[in-house]
Amino acid sequence: MRVAALQLNALGLSPNRLDYYFRHAKADGVELVLLGEYVLNPFFHELASIPIGMIAQQSENQIKLLKELCNKYEMVAVAPIVRVVKKDPIKSIALVRNERVSYYDQQILINYKHWNEERYFANEIKELEAPMTFRHGDLKVGVLAGFEIHFDYFWMQLMKKDVDLVLVPSVSTFGSGERWKELLAMRAFTNNVYLLRANRIGEYKDDLGLVWKFYGESLFAAPDGKIEQILGDSEEMLIAQIDKERLKSAKKEWGFRSQLKRRGML
Repeated sequence: MRVAALQLNALGLSPNRLDYYFRHAKADGVELVLLGEYVLNPFFHELASIPIGMIAQQSENQIKLLKELCNKYEMVAVAPIVRVVKKDPIKSIALVRNERVSYYDQQILINYKHWNEERYFANEIKELEAPMTFRHGDLKVGVLAGFEIHFDYFWMQLMKKDVDLVLVPSVSTFGSGERWKELLAMRAFTNNVYLLRANRIGEYKDDLGLVWKFYGESLFAAPDGKIEQILGDSEEMLIAQIDKERLKSAKKEWGFRSQLKRRGML
């Protein structure tokens, strides 16, 4: 199966760019498309100054567009979106396929002083649950929000479900590229999965004049931990091939799952 990561800035309400990339992805045999965080909506610092009704309308329009594109090009799309539930913003990831939409609400949000999504969004703080997984063809696919890749609990749940591919939409900045590459390669290797990351590009200038540069570097890592493709810092599309035989070979060769199974953990 062929998959694609779209490396984009915030899209606003224009459907043309998404249609362009979906059309070219389809021509290249792609079946699944991943978008980065804060592409369908503005960055959360910017959301704070936008009326909640306007955010709800924008998100509704973006989901409608994704449904139309997935239907038109016979694709599956995974895209972060801000849902509005009872006038509260919820940071979510949408799975769009066959005119149907499922949502995964991010469970752990950043709560640092300079970047406090937890304060702005109304996502419930509760006991953790398994992340979103779904089947597409003969592949088992898992989805993790960017910040959630840091927590071992989610990876254990994905290993229990024996996923083949993990999709990671992100919005990384502040020169963290090397750390992210090392972390994602390690997660791909220790779990023997393919990993596709879509990271946003563009900039946000805060009230102090500090420029937050979202640097891209969307990537595709193999189940042996090798980063096979990585983009630069401009608008691009990454297309990659999932090889089931290579997955089986990596899982058998390294035996991480079998070690856990012998001890009743999977």
